[in-house]
Amino acid sequence: MNVELLRIYLNDHLAGSTVGLELARRAKAENAGNSVGEYLDTLVGELREDRSVLLNVLSALGLRRDPVKEGVAWVGEMLARLKLNGRLTSYSPLSRVVELEGLCLGTEGRLSLWRTLRRLSRKDERLARFDFAALITRAEHQRRALERLRQTATEEAFSGPDEGSVLPLTPSPSGRGPG
Repeated sequence: MNVELLRIYLNDHLAGSTVGLELARRAKAENAGNSVGEYLDTLVGELREDRSVLLNVLSALGLRRDPVKEGVAWVGEMLARLKLNGRLTSYSPLSRVVELEGLCLGTEGRLSLWRTLRRLSRKDERLARFDFAALITRAEHQRRALERLRQTATEEAFSGPDEGSVLPLTPSPSGRGPG
């Protein structure tokens, strides 16, 4: 195993987790009281858990964190908040769409990470203690829920101003948010 490339790869994902967690926290706060905010309340907790697993993977492999990369990722997420959303000072339905798209992308990345680590765990016993199959399943559920919310947010953002504005909460069979 190329340990240096694996360290870089895992630190790239750790930086991504910094961005994703901050994005989810911000989007949750901006969507308090609607289905997006309700789902993101759950997602934020799961993202914290995923980040913790990733830190434990780094530790189990004896790899060091890259604080510079994490810091740059955090600053980048803060700067991304300055993007234009069609409104000068307030939250916009377009903001919700873009945030959900970002969370969808992050979930795809996390899914790839867990799949890669599951494959590596077959060759490295230090990774055998992690339940990557469960993490993969959870990321797949997150991907489906986020995509449904994104589709609803897109319909709301691009429909006429009088065509509705509250995103419905559709519970999933697992009870983890939009099904």
